[in-house]
Amino acid sequence: MRPAIQEYNYDWLMGRTLKAAAGVPLGTKKETELTYRYIPYYKNVAKSFIDAGDPGLQTLAMLAKYYENILTAKAQGKKICATTFCNSPVILYAMDIVPVTFEILTAIGAMVWKRGMFDYMDYCCEIGMPETSCSSQRGALGAVLGGLSEKIDMVICDTPGVCDTNANAFAFASEYLDKPFFQLNYPSSIGDDRSQQYHIDDYKEMIKFAEQHSGNKLDYDRLAEVLKEVDKQDAMIADLEDMLMLKPTPVPPMYNLALYAGRFCFSGHTEYTKLLESMVKTAKEYAAAGISGLKNGEEKLRVFMCYIDHYTVDVNFYNYLEERGIAHVGSILTRNFKGDNKYVKEMPGSSYSIDTSTPDAMLDSIAQMNARLPMVRSIRGPYDKKGMWLEESLVCAKMYDADCVIYNGTPGCRNTWGMVKPFARDIEKHGYPCHIMYDDAFDDRVESWEATKERLDEFFKIRGLL
Repeated sequence: MRPAIQEYNYDWLMGRTLKAAAGVPLGTKKETELTYRYIPYYKNVAKSFIDAGDPGLQTLAMLAKYYENILTAKAQGKKICATTFCNSPVILYAMDIVPVTFEILTAIGAMVWKRGMFDYMDYCCEIGMPETSCSSQRGALGAVLGGLSEKIDMVICDTPGVCDTNANAFAFASEYLDKPFFQLNYPSSIGDDRSQQYHIDDYKEMIKFAEQHSGNKLDYDRLAEVLKEVDKQDAMIADLEDMLMLKPTPVPPMYNLALYAGRFCFSGHTEYTKLLESMVKTAKEYAAAGISGLKNGEEKLRVFMCYIDHYTVDVNFYNYLEERGIAHVGSILTRNFKGDNKYVKEMPGSSYSIDTSTPDAMLDSIAQMNARLPMVRSIRGPYDKKGMWLEESLVCAKMYDADCVIYNGTPGCRNTWGMVKPFARDIEKHGYPCHIMYDDAFDDRVESWEATKERLDEFFKIRGLL
């Protein structure tokens, strides 16, 4: 790793950058414009969020708060737990443990820092991780393994057999750093009594592990409050997803990023609730006025991202959609499968509900919720099996009236790369043009943004979409 990179604590660097960005628009318009001169390295990403209005500002503030929690954890006597975006942080928040979600922190660095996450990703490979492992973990994880972040105290992950590079990254981190490790072991089916009891028993063991290594007992009354907040958040997410069905949709492309970043960081936390309230309020105002959420006001095309978005510098992907009048009607990451979501009704047996009546009911709710997080529910088995990736994508593409379907991932997404071509052919058979992006969502050395943009333009032109 370059000496210059080793001069900075990564958490401090990103946390201070986001905090500064969130403070840029607090002055007058003239002061804001003048400030942009002094932040050339992250001006474009800050401006993109600021131009998105209050929801954009709330997103910056929320991400800055996430880093603040990490940076102040030790001073407040709190333990830090490394975890994955496929594991809801609700139990950790109820136990006063600070979560560190590698994938989210990697995405932030990739979008905000012009140097990118390259040194951190490469450092993971230098000390033993394969280059074919997922870049979404290797970014922030490289800073952790290099001693350039706040020290983690324990590791809790999931998805074994669903995303092996995800699970292996956390196992590697635990072994390399000699930290306690717990892996939730999701069975291959969801919803039946036997598998659900397995889930609950596994969560009880995870709670014992977290209590042992944090010194905190799980307060079920507090957990109930966290879950009630999740219920409130899920209702607002359903409102946003309903508005995605409108033509033109009043939901800007950037809201999709904010929606799932908030859920992975602050599910059950009031920080996320404030962001959702702002997004719902703004989108409803657009809907009432009958206008598009796109900045240029004209919706020319509707795209469904069947996997994940693109996160390299300056939120280029979302600005690209804005510039070309392309509405983003969601991805595998935006879906939450709460029982009252409309697309869930097209896939019986896919939903979850929240019950706070007893400790076991709460654990049952969390297990059901987590079993439906991305990379756990949709990619847990054959892509064309009932309730799996193909059916989900087709239901969503139809319900949100998408004009085409786009796949994007990383070279480490072996479960999807192993089936994406037959998946794309099946999508095409149902009348949806499908484009496979051959880049890395977090690392634009694999394919530059300029090349990615050209290939997208070519797809839209050749298929007669734009």
